[in-house]
Parts: sequence; structure tokens; C-alpha cells
Amino acid sequence: MKTEVSVQQIRKDAEDMFRAGKYYCSEAIVASIKKNFELDMPDEMIAMASGFPVGIGKSKCTCGAVTGGIITLGYFFGRTEGTNPKDPKSVKTLELAYELQDDFKKNHKILCCSVLTKGMDMASGEHKEQCISFTGEVAENAARIIVREKGFVNTDEMDKKEV
Repeated sequence: MKTEVSVQQIRKDAEDMFRAGKYYCSEAIVASIKKNFELDMPDEMIAMASGFPVGIGKSKCTCGAVTGGIITLGYFFGRTEGTNPKDPKSVKTLELAYELQDDFKKNHKILCCSVLTKGMDMASGEHKEQCISFTGEVAENAARIIVREKGFVNTDEMDKKEV
């Protein structure tokens, strides 16, 4: 696993994967995090994100980008064996998931896909561009949280210091 990553590259890769039609929002976020952190994560983790696009199974409920970001946080911080609700891993993962979705809500007021896309033709450029933007935003924010919490290095910040 790499401990030095470009958060901006994670954003760009997630946006590019969605734009190219390679993946939907949630899948693109998981794939970009996997690629850029060089995670020994099975591709099935990307597949696990396949049911979340278009607001969870096209129900237009919770934004798929947000759920994809939360999946990545769970990978880094979640628990792998049943314990109890006070397990520090459980508590921490819930805190970080709240932070990620709260940042999205601060920017867009709501998590609901149907409201975020109201009046848009689902096949239109406007809809796709908005979802690409949401995908990049959430990938970037999830990566920032991972970098901060793990004590990793965001190489974008190193570049700023050198200027």
C-alpha cells in the first residue's frame, strides 16, 4: 500500500473512469482509491459498489457517490469481525462516514439523488456532468480523510510547499 498519494489524481481518476463509462460513481471511487493507494484489495470490492449507483439500485435515494466514498472508508477503518457497538473501529468508521456525508450535504444541501437530479434528463449531458463532479468531489474528500487519519502524505501539499 502506498502511503503517499495525490488526492487530486484520485479525484481525476474517479471522474475519468465515470466519464469514460467504465464505471458508475460508487464503483469509480472504489476503483480510484484502490489504484492510487495500490491496495491489495480484490476487484470484488469494486463489484460490491455496483448496486449503489443512481441512488442505490436506480431508486434515486442516497447519492451513489456518497455511498462509494463510505465503502472506501470502511475498507480502511472498519471492522472485520463482530464485536459490539462500542468497538473503537465501529465508532471511528461511523464518525468518518458522518463527516464525509456531512461535507457533501454542506455543499449540496441533501444526499437524495432524486432531488439532486430533479428536472434533469437522466441521459443528458447535464446529469452526467453533475454526477462526474459529485464522483470526483467524494473521491477527493474520502482520500483526504484517509490520508489525514492514517498519517499518510498528500503529495499535492508537498508540491505547494516546494513552490
